[in-house]
Amino acid sequence: MSLTDKADVSTFVDLTQHEIEALKTRFNLADAHTHQRQSASQERIVSRLPELWHESESKQQAHFERQFVDAFFRLHQQPTARAMDRTLLSYSASVSTMVAGMFLKQRGMSVQLVEPCFDNLVDLLRNMQVPLGPVDESVLHDKDAIYDRLVESIDADAIYLVDPNNPTGFTLLAEKLEGFAEVVRYCVDHHKVLVMDFCFASFALCDEGIGRVDIYKLLEESGVTYMVMEDTGKTWPIQDAKCAMITASRDIQEEVYNLHTSVLLNVSPFVLNMVTQYIEDSISDGFASVRDIIKTNGDAARAALDGTILEFQEPVVGTSVAWFRIKPEHLTATQLQAVLFDEEVYVLPGTFFYWNTKEKGERFVRLALAREPEVFAGAMERMRKVLERYAG
Repeated sequence: MSLTDKADVSTFVDLTQHEIEALKTRFNLADAHTHQRQSASQERIVSRLPELWHESESKQQAHFERQFVDAFFRLHQQPTARAMDRTLLSYSASVSTMVAGMFLKQRGMSVQLVEPCFDNLVDLLRNMQVPLGPVDESVLHDKDAIYDRLVESIDADAIYLVDPNNPTGFTLLAEKLEGFAEVVRYCVDHHKVLVMDFCFASFALCDEGIGRVDIYKLLEESGVTYMVMEDTGKTWPIQDAKCAMITASRDIQEEVYNLHTSVLLNVSPFVLNMVTQYIEDSISDGFASVRDIIKTNGDAARAALDGTILEFQEPVVGTSVAWFRIKPEHLTATQLQAVLFDEEVYVLPGTFFYWNTKEKGERFVRLALAREPEVFAGAMERMRKVLERYAG
C-alpha cells in the first residue's frame, strides 16, 4: 500500500468502516471474522461441497432448517431451545438485530445497551430510531449485587446485553446461571424486555471452566419477555457463509415472526447444509479446530506484547478477540491505531466500543485472533517493533 492510497481513518464513523479498510492491509487484526485455514476434517467438508450442493437441490428447505437448528442447539447444549421450534433463521446477526430493533420501535420502547460493545448494535438501534442509553458492563460484574445495581441503573423499557461480551470477554454465565438468573429476575419483577446477543457464545464451549448451561430453560420457566440472537459467523472459517438466529418468548413470538417475514424468506439451503457439516465436525472434535487456533494466537499475542506499553485484559471467557489497555496516559488508541496502520498492522481502537463515552475507549485497542498462526505471528513481530518505539 502506497502512502497515496492510504485512507484517512480519522474520518471513519464506525468500526465496520475500519474493518473494511483493514481488509486491504497486510496484517488485518481488525474484524473478528474467521480468516484461518481449514483443519484436516474441515478440508474433507470442502471436498464434499459439490455433493452438498446437489443434496441441497434435492430436499426441501424445511429439512435443512430442522437439521441446522438441531445441530446448532446440540452443540450449544440447549435442549429447551431445540425442542421449542420457535427459532427464526436469517443471513446475519445484523438482520436478527434489525428485527429486534423493529420490535422495540413498533412497541415504542426504549432500551439500555451494554457499554462497551461492538458499535453496529448501536448504529442499528439508532437507525431504527429506538431511544437508546447505556448500561455499564460493571453493573453486571458482582453477581450478588446485580439486582440492586440494575434497579439503580435501568430506566428504559428493555435491557440489551452481549454475552460473552465483545470486546471484553465478560460473561454472566461464569458461575452457571447465578448471575444471569439475577438479570432475568430483575426483568420479570420490573416488566423489562430482555434482549440477549449470544453471538460469541461458541467460545464458552471452548473453555472447560465455563461451558454452557440450558439458558432457554431458565428463560421459559421465568416468564420473562425475551429475544435472543445467536450466530455462526464468528466460529468457522467458511468465507463468511453463515446463519444467525432469533428466538423470542412465546408472548411475543407471533409479533417477532411477522416482523421477520417482512425482512426475508429463507436462508440458502446450501449454506444451511454446509454450516451444519461444520457444526457436526465441532461436535465430533470437541471444538478443537476452533479452540486450538484461538489459544495459539492468544498465547502468541500475550507473549509478543508482554512488557510493552500494552497490558492484556484477562477475559472471563477467551473469545476470538484480545483486549489490551494502553498504559501511557499521553498515548491514545486513535494515535496508536494510526501508527500501527502506517506499518500495515490494523487493530481496532477502543473508542467506538465505548459508544457513549468515547474517551474511555481511548485507553484500549482490540486484536482479532482468528487468523492463520503464521500470519498472526508475523503481525505480532511487526507490532512489537512498533511498540518498542514507546519504550522507556
